[in-house]
Amino acid sequence: MTNPFYDPYKVLTKVYAEGAHLKIALNDSGIEELNRARTVKTVYGVLENDGYLSLCIKTFAPKSPKQAVRTLLKISLYWLVFLKKPRYMVTDTAVDLCKKLGKGGMAGFVNAFLRKFDESKVTLPHGDEGLSVRYNFPLFAVKKLKAQYGERAEKIMGAKSHGVTVRFVRGEEKYTARPHEKTPFEHVSIFENFPPDEGFYAGDYTFQSVGSVAICSVVEPCETFLDSCAAPGGKSVLLSGKCKNITASELHAHRVSLIEAYCCRMGVQNVKAVQADSSVYSPAWENAFDGVLCDVPCSGLGTVAENPDLPLRKTEESLGGLKQTQRAILNNCSRYVKKGGYLYYSTCSILEEENDAVVGAFLRENPAFELVKAECPLPHEKTNYGLQFLPDTAFGAGFYVSKMRKKI
Repeated sequence: MTNPFYDPYKVLTKVYAEGAHLKIALNDSGIEELNRARTVKTVYGVLENDGYLSLCIKTFAPKSPKQAVRTLLKISLYWLVFLKKPRYMVTDTAVDLCKKLGKGGMAGFVNAFLRKFDESKVTLPHGDEGLSVRYNFPLFAVKKLKAQYGERAEKIMGAKSHGVTVRFVRGEEKYTARPHEKTPFEHVSIFENFPPDEGFYAGDYTFQSVGSVAICSVVEPCETFLDSCAAPGGKSVLLSGKCKNITASELHAHRVSLIEAYCCRMGVQNVKAVQADSSVYSPAWENAFDGVLCDVPCSGLGTVAENPDLPLRKTEESLGGLKQTQRAILNNCSRYVKKGGYLYYSTCSILEEENDAVVGAFLRENPAFELVKAECPLPHEKTNYGLQFLPDTAFGAGFYVSKMRKKI
């Protein structure tokens, strides 16, 4: 039998050492299907507790080990501390993998570390640094969330994903006999686990975040619709039932292919995927659409519960460039809206500076547009310019949407 740490090690090496996104790493690592659930649980668990596991290593290793050994120690500590596995089993498994990986020279260190590790001697830092470790949020984000949400910030950071969100097209009754959590949206439910079967490939259902479904619920039915920044295509496909003709644009060719594949699997024929830079003006699209959705690149801090690897790549410096991109896309795409048409702005962020601040600045600079009241059945907070969904009340997901209309 394969060493139970081997597949998690392969996946996490791609994440930590190569900068791969977790979900892509899981798909590309060739992990053993028989034990996929165990591997997924382990890699998610390690990343959800990365700050704490790093603190454990720092506490008991005077000199920081190399990345490969740190990864192995994090897996081991997760099994020891969070899964409550016997110390001898965890230690033997880690040492065995060390040798199989050709790192026998480190086996003695790994063995000694795990045998002397004592969780009671690991002390969380005080204040914001402690919250950063406990909730796996970048320190800069902790400070921003506390300033914006006050005491609620801890609930927001501590919210967990409720599971896998599935949107059914047909045959729903076949699957909802198993335990699930209903959402306010018709034919959309959340399951603890939902491995894809033949129904997925037949287009009977798809995996789509509750935030994506909520954003689509705000959109008005129309004839022509532009979904900018559309990959992988979930919103375009869902909106194809509301809008007669949809143009789904994406910057990179390989992501255009993702949209096309999504539409093909779901049997949708009224979505046209095109390659375009949403921040660069296209004369052919001037005043061409009844509705335009700008689901802009963002920090993604509302999705940490679903993407625990995200904090590894986020810095405060990166926010500055994102805000410039967000404003450029919104300003450019607003030129494509017909008179009387709607402009939608959305993110998967919980930071005001990426949401209301961007929309507010746009409206002040573009008097042709007016704010329109948006409604959604998913619990949310009404802000000055839109709806803010927060992880502690929206099934673990955080995102934002604003709705505007071109009046002249």
